Amino acid sequence: MIKKEEKEKIIEAYRTHENDTGSPEVQIAILTQRVKQLTEHLRANKHDESSRRGLLRLVGQRRRLLMYLRRKDYGRYVAISEKLNLRQK
Repeated sequence: MIKKEEKEKIIEAYRTHENDTGSPEVQIAILTQRVKQLTEHLRANKHDESSRRGLLRLVGQRRRLLMYLRRKDYGRYVAISEKLNLRQK
């Protein structure tokens, strides 16, 4: 889980306007942080299959959000991909 302070920092860094908490950029950034945490957890706990399934679900959700953003506004998609160091297809 992401701590509240850490989540607020992510929202502050990626929001598009003052009250923004749910734009695709913010959601993608939060999911990316959760993916990183779960990846580190799975490196230490190789046989934790339920966490692995959760990781795959998060990666799929992030992928869908990225594809939505790519379809709607390609410039924002490129910007968030570069900012988060995500590979682009």
